[in-house]
Amino acid sequence: MNPLLNQLQATTRRHFLGRSAQGLGAMALASLLKGGASASPVMPSDRLAPRLPHFKARAKRVIYLHLTGSPPHLDLFDYKPELVKRNGQDCPDAFVKGKRFAFTSGTPKLLGTPRTFAQYGKGGVWMSDAIPHLHSVADELCVIRSMSTDQFNHAPAELLVYTGSPRSGRPSMGAWVTYGLGTENQNLPGFVVLISSGVQPNGGKNSFGSGFLPSIYQGVQCRSKGDPVLYASDPPGLDREVRRMSLDTLRELNEIQAAELGHPETQTRIAQYELAYRMQMSVPEVMDINRESAATIEAYGAKPGESSFANNCLLARRLVEQGVRYVQLFDWGWDFHGTSSGEDIRGGLTTKCATMDRPVAALLKDLRQRGLLDDTLVVLGGEFGRTPFREGRTANGEILGRDHFPDCYTMVVAGGGVKGGSMYGESDELGFSVARDKVSVYDLQATLLHQLGFNHERLTYRFQGRDYRLTDVEGQVVKGILS
Repeated sequence: MNPLLNQLQATTRRHFLGRSAQGLGAMALASLLKGGASASPVMPSDRLAPRLPHFKARAKRVIYLHLTGSPPHLDLFDYKPELVKRNGQDCPDAFVKGKRFAFTSGTPKLLGTPRTFAQYGKGGVWMSDAIPHLHSVADELCVIRSMSTDQFNHAPAELLVYTGSPRSGRPSMGAWVTYGLGTENQNLPGFVVLISSGVQPNGGKNSFGSGFLPSIYQGVQCRSKGDPVLYASDPPGLDREVRRMSLDTLRELNEIQAAELGHPETQTRIAQYELAYRMQMSVPEVMDINRESAATIEAYGAKPGESSFANNCLLARRLVEQGVRYVQLFDWGWDFHGTSSGEDIRGGLTTKCATMDRPVAALLKDLRQRGLLDDTLVVLGGEFGRTPFREGRTANGEILGRDHFPDCYTMVVAGGGVKGGSMYGESDELGFSVARDKVSVYDLQATLLHQLGFNHERLTYRFQGRDYRLTDVEGQVVKGILS
């Protein structure tokens, strides 16, 4: 097919206005937006320039901490005394009849938590002994105990959380945010991804990809050990002056192609080369946690030169402090089936939580001390929950584990205009279903976008004849968690 015709079919109003530098659209936008730096029209070569949202925002940036595999919420945040009383009993048929579980069939045994729970902070937030450091920041936490999803396998559930669809191909949440807001530091990516525990997300790079949005908005994966960004360094024998000359030549060639074919992705390629050149100087500096005080490094439990969740939490603070709009952390190892001692909700959970509890508490305190928490959304949780009964494969063993559970689970949000020291929603007395104030994945997405200043129904991108959005055709702002 004719490539120019393909491009015309895919052209959006945003693309048209951005390319019409001397046209009526650009002049009108410049007039409406008063020419301010934070409200500039989206030019092809300047797609990451900071932009204004639909309305005044409570939050400017996001740090999303994803516990890949999904932690056992009933052993961390959702205390069920009745479930403890009925521990070991057969699960009532009404709770499981007609339902599918990943690794459990027949009549499972109820599993009350072996953890010790208490209430913390002025709001009396329930938390277990597995997360002692988070007790100290209870008044910063908004614990949503009524989350629900329709996916019970890892990859589809994770993709639903981040892209609004259980199938690959849609833009991720971080891509939508940077598409809508740009970034505050042109020498750094608007969307940075940090991965610990050595395992990629269940949804692969689709969990932080740009889908059909221009690829300048995809997450840039950085490493806390070795070169921060792979392939960004100059090869041996190539100095910065020569690299500049080579990029100038590439730019000229790409501009010739852009003029001939008019494909927006060619302009994106130019912008990416330029960003990579600037990143060579800025990224190593911001990723060097040795620049932090010994007290700060100790508070997080970080170890310079290593790769860990603690290091990544500290890096997340450094990145948002330097103007990065969206930082996504993925940490593998939260799939507590009970198939090994490391997956036991007793000792195994204590060991795993020790890698998360301290740095997350330190992150919240650090953001608060630096005046950043009020306009930074911090999100903590997995892609679904865990069952109130024992996982089928390990039901007769000594190790205690739980199966995947989509019907009811917990997420934690802090900062960015949400109510600290609060619990929202409630599960039933055994933790099988939402008893009050159900929150869907789309509702959470809509709420996060709302705090960033967006009407989630208006943050759209036209692709193949349809206006797409993160929340698909669903989603309501959960006003009950907002301050």
